[in-house]
Amino acid sequence: MDFMPLLRSFEKDRSWVRYQIDSFNNFVDFGIQKIVNDIGTISLVPETGESKMKFDRIEIGKPVIKEADGSVRSIFPNEARIRSLTYLAPIWVNIIPIVNGVQERSERVHIGDLPVMVGSKLCSSFGLDKHGLIKNGEDPDDPGGYFIINGTERVLVLIEEIASNKPIFERDGELISVRVNSERSGFKQRHIIERKPDGEITISFANIRRLPVIVLLKALGLATDKEICDRVSDDPLILNELYVNLYESEITKPREAIEIMGRKLRVAEDYREERVNQILDRYLLPHLGQEKDRRRVKALYLARIIRKTIALSLGMIPEDDIDHYSNKRLLMSGELLGQLFRSILLGRWGLIAKMTYNYQKLLKRGKTASVQAIIEANAVTKQILSSLATGNWIGGRTGVSQRLDRSCYVKTVSHLRAVVSPLTSTQEHFKAREIHPTEFGRLCPAETPEGSSIGLRKHLALLSEITPGLAERENEKVLKSLKVDG
Repeated sequence: MDFMPLLRSFEKDRSWVRYQIDSFNNFVDFGIQKIVNDIGTISLVPETGESKMKFDRIEIGKPVIKEADGSVRSIFPNEARIRSLTYLAPIWVNIIPIVNGVQERSERVHIGDLPVMVGSKLCSSFGLDKHGLIKNGEDPDDPGGYFIINGTERVLVLIEEIASNKPIFERDGELISVRVNSERSGFKQRHIIERKPDGEITISFANIRRLPVIVLLKALGLATDKEICDRVSDDPLILNELYVNLYESEITKPREAIEIMGRKLRVAEDYREERVNQILDRYLLPHLGQEKDRRRVKALYLARIIRKTIALSLGMIPEDDIDHYSNKRLLMSGELLGQLFRSILLGRWGLIAKMTYNYQKLLKRGKTASVQAIIEANAVTKQILSSLATGNWIGGRTGVSQRLDRSCYVKTVSHLRAVVSPLTSTQEHFKAREIHPTEFGRLCPAETPEGSSIGLRKHLALLSEITPGLAERENEKVLKSLKVDG
């Protein structure tokens, strides 16, 4: 049977790396603007609040090169390769200064340059036909989906990770554990709920380790034992296992629970309540909201997890298979760049922190400056390029960006479709290395390297694609159509 017509049709209509290009385009269209919207309005002098800046609409240009004589012109990918240049596009953001509560005229400010993915909507070759590509020195059969940094082609490999915002229940003998990777706007907080053989259920997250879950529920507003029991279950078998936790807790008021959490944190007594409230709102299950009025929703979510944890210990439900592919997600270029860009803008020593520092430094000298003067655009560009050139990413990840293999066309496509597990290759991880039945049709069962990386570095199956998932509003529509409560 001749499969070549099918492969040629797939390459023409769907493309081998369409998912990477679509992910980058989504970042350009929506992701980067969302990060800027999260910044909102910043105060340059927090003590007085007199001078503020509001971050508004963002704009990204086409790839350009600044020549030695100062002229600026557009550039195509092949010229960047030949001249060992970086294929970049400028980023502008409209910033509105607010002085003493009065908005002034908006300024269009250059905040840095973004590496452009070849074949994306920002690419100079986008929309050109075969003859147009050849005329501009481009290969019409090049799949795209990579970046050009200092003349070197770099690819952001797909990163396999555990699905966010989904509790995964596991059993190890008598010990039951639940992991929840709660994610909101690029910030991820890991939660571990454990049920010990003696029936005690604890939770660990942020800087809190093995806190009795009943203490947390009472701090969130479920004040009485009866209310906790009502929210967990009406099954006598489950409630009987829950009573062990209630007997050990003598808390009657939410304030007492907050006091216990404060002692766990080992912070000063006068700062204790403020710090606990910050953890409850910002770091506890952030995907459910980070406002104070969302505490009850978090309590009900935890109550459901407790019910399933006890049900698993009683053998009423099966445990989850963490290697099942429904419990995994693939991070593409858009998500990876979003994580990096958010860190560069909002990090401890990021763009916003440097803006505040530069403004206050000029203020002490009695000088006034434009918005552009206090923004270090070169610093933003250098940080992005450093990560892409070295492969070192935020969160301690390494090898995220790799030099594209150009040995032959097949190897190039294979590299662009590589999937890397975050697990270290120096440990066994036997289950993670095995082929799981749910990988059929998604991952190639044969294409994996020999040696320590076997089973941890994989590749997408030949005709597999990656679905982008649904937006939050679309999820709500589906749930309503299915008449799912809560």
